Amino acid sequence: MPRKTRTGFVVLMAAIAVVLIAVLSAGGYLLSLANNFDKKTQTIASAFPDESLRPVKSPNDGSLNFLLLGVDHGAEGSQTSDMLSGGGTDQRSDSMMLMHIPADRQGVYVMSIMRDLWTDIPGQGKHKINAAMALGGVPLTVQTIEGMFDTKIDHVAMIDFDGFKELSTALGGVKVHNDIEFWSTDNKKYHYPVGELNLKGNQALRFVRERKPFIDGDYQRVRNQQKFIKAVVTEMLSKDTLTNPATIFEVIDKVSPYLSFDDGFDSATAAGLGLQMKNLRSSNVEMFTLPTAGTGTSADGQSIILRDEQAIADIGNALRTDTFSEYVANTTFTH
Repeated sequence: MPRKTRTGFVVLMAAIAVVLIAVLSAGGYLLSLANNFDKKTQTIASAFPDESLRPVKSPNDGSLNFLLLGVDHGAEGSQTSDMLSGGGTDQRSDSMMLMHIPADRQGVYVMSIMRDLWTDIPGQGKHKINAAMALGGVPLTVQTIEGMFDTKIDHVAMIDFDGFKELSTALGGVKVHNDIEFWSTDNKKYHYPVGELNLKGNQALRFVRERKPFIDGDYQRVRNQQKFIKAVVTEMLSKDTLTNPATIFEVIDKVSPYLSFDDGFDSATAAGLGLQMKNLRSSNVEMFTLPTAGTGTSADGQSIILRDEQAIADIGNALRTDTFSEYVANTTFTH
């Protein structure tokens, strides 16, 4: 691929998917796309807790940490305005990922966090980690993750589940290899046979949301989310996509309304980051799940996932010292 096209896209998808960071071609076309991105995306007005409650990041630390959240703004009774204003909501985040970009910008590391992980939520005691959104909105969710790893979050991105449908359709489908045959549990009863699948629209959405058909439930759902996201990254970094202005515009135009970012992240920030990562390939994107200590039952009878304290400590240290690539390379992940 010609070198100049590598300024094309860096993908950032969140939770039930990754959110995209648009990094585009040059000239007036870039300006048009940037304006479209800024006008259509939403801003999380208060994404972060008070600075006095946050870890201190070394001024020499050039790495970046993104908290990626998958939410369903269209769900009955959900309070979108509360989420974007930073307040509590009646809704939990169904998917959560921590994305780390090292200072040398030579890779992207995306770690899924199981939604039923039993952990401390500041000021609220122990809960499943996805309850942080309901108890205190995005700021409390950020504070919970920062407290767990003693590491500062630089940016927050949320994607509405409906954005998955638009993204997969704009790309003309996303090709994934499915390992376990299953049917969706909605009234459409989509069939997902073993083998290569081209997913788009609602069929793609159900692929990343289903958990009930699987013996290990959420673990397989997370694996499917990671598989889908990696396929999206591969497709968006392909020559056919990067050299096709119509496809690029379609993706930005259709997906942007379903994206929300903290007020420090806009198209200019995205473009700057993308230029730093112009040589990114899909092989440089690593995805895994935060190791856990198995399942259990809380004192009040909830089915929960237990923390692996050593893994959390090791990951926190790797994030703070910008040695995350070494940690991932030297760790065997079971889920």
